[in-house]
Formats: sequence, structure tokens, C-alpha cells
Amino acid sequence: MSFSGKVREELSNHIPEARHCQIAELSAIFGFCGRVIYTEKGKIYTKIHTENIFVARKYFTLLKKSFNINSDVSVRRNIFLKKSRLYTVAVADDTLSRKILLAARLMTPDGEIEENCSLKDNLVIQSTCCRRAFLRGSFLAAGSMSDPEKTYHFEIACPSEDKAELLRALMVSFDIDAKIIQRKKYFVVYIKDGAQIVDMLNVMEAHVSLMELENIRIEKEIRNSVNRQVNCDTANIRKTVSAAVKQVEDINYIKNTVGFGNLSDGLREMADLRLAYPEATLQELGKMLSTPVGKSGVNHRLRKLSQIANELKSAAVEHSE
Repeated sequence: MSFSGKVREELSNHIPEARHCQIAELSAIFGFCGRVIYTEKGKIYTKIHTENIFVARKYFTLLKKSFNINSDVSVRRNIFLKKSRLYTVAVADDTLSRKILLAARLMTPDGEIEENCSLKDNLVIQSTCCRRAFLRGSFLAAGSMSDPEKTYHFEIACPSEDKAELLRALMVSFDIDAKIIQRKKYFVVYIKDGAQIVDMLNVMEAHVSLMELENIRIEKEIRNSVNRQVNCDTANIRKTVSAAVKQVEDINYIKNTVGFGNLSDGLREMADLRLAYPEATLQELGKMLSTPVGKSGVNHRLRKLSQIANELKSAAVEHSE
């Protein structure tokens, strides 16, 4: 099962204790998956369609818990996607359907079907716990997450810009910096920061998935830290080797042109040591000297030898001209 599927499964098993939170989550699910059907006699019935069994199971459970309704569940294969099943959870009774829609603020007292997308005026999501439930239901119905081993991406695809703005505002109320992008006919509310996705899972109360994601983030950070250190060490080694090769070349140039006779005792000793130990570090060379010196002292002498070699090369060029 994908990570997104695991999150959905966990959310489907989380049933709020408070009825108002149950209704808030039910309202979110119906807002994404629900349909109101009018009969010839002016009656209505409600149903949701979903390809996700966790959504169907959660909606069925919420109806039972909050309204004591035993809804009808049917399953059929999607004719377009042969391997996929389409789940339908329906309430055929007119009175019960209206009761659900009124409680979920999806129907006005006059019987008009509408969805209040105002964060300020929507009574379903006035309390913090209900906002958590609404976001949980929204993700369950229309959300997805990428595999955190590869990348961090959380999104909920909304059918309208108003719905997307509502969800974004709800996330912002929990200090989550969500953004909206239009993708074909949908408005997608998304989060790309790993830490913010962790916070979002906490808001939806998906604590098991949260801990799994945190473990993945920690492992990735450790791997990245080790890789950075290895790359840094490798770069330093290459830099040290390149410097040592250049030093040996300069010292050999001096030796083959004018010899070491005119060098001071300190420079001559340093030149002999570098030729004898081309792979030694500056610290190791400093300890080998008759009078040990530190890295800066060794570096100063080697730079002096390179300067002498450069002067000899310049003089040779001038003489040839």
C-alpha cells in the first residue's frame, strides 16, 4: 500500500467522539463525493460515489454514529477502469436525506441545496476540533500524498476555487502555509515542505503516519548530512592532492634547474621532505622537521618554494625571448 493509502486508512479508522465533529467530517466528504438526486415526486435522496473503500467505510460509519442511519452500500466495477471498484453509499429516505443536508449546512432551511464556503459564516467549522475533522474528511475524499522517500507533496484537489480557498484558509488557521494552483478543471491546495506536511498530519490526527513520516525525514536528513560530509571530505582530499602534486612539481623544477644549494636550511629540509613524502599532510610534514612547526609554518615554506619556482620559470621565459 502506498503512503497515501496508509494515511487514508488511518484517517478512516479515526472516528470523532463529538457529534459536531462527525457532522463536520461528513459534510467535507459529501461536499467532494456527494450528489443530491430529485425524484419525480419532488422527493430527494443522497448518495456518495467513490473509488476508495476507506472513504465509503468512513461515510457509512459517520452516518451511523451521528444520525443512527443504516445507509445502503453497493459496489460495482468502473467500466472505464476495469480493475477499479466504484462504491456508492446512499440514503434513500427523503426526510433523512434532508436531515443530513441541513445538519451539514449543505441545504438551507428553505430546502435549497448550497454549500457555504465562507470560513467566517460556516457553522460546521467554527470550532478548532471541527476544522480538524473537516480537513480530515477533505483529504480522505480528495487528497493524496507522494511517497516521502522520493519527495514531499501533499494536496487536495477541489472542484471550485471557493472550496480551495476555504481549505487553504483552514490550513492557514493552523499556521500551515498552503498554496493553490489550477490544474486543468481543478484547483489544487498543496503543501511541499516536509515539516509542514508533518504539521498537517498532526492537524488531521493521523499520528501513526506522522511518526512514519518523521522517521523517513530523519533518515533522509542523516543520509543527506553524511553525503554532504563525504562530498566535502572528497573535495578537500582532491584539493590537498592537487596542491601536493603542484608542490612536488615546483620543487623538482628548482632541483633540476639550479639545485638546492642556494636555498636556506629550512627550505632545503622542507623540499627534501616533500619529495620523500609526497602524500603526507602539512601537519605530518611539520612533525618530521628537525625543528617541528605547525601547518601554517609548513604552508609558508612550501609557498616560498613555489614562488622561487615561478621566478625561475619567468626568468627562463625572458631569457628564451
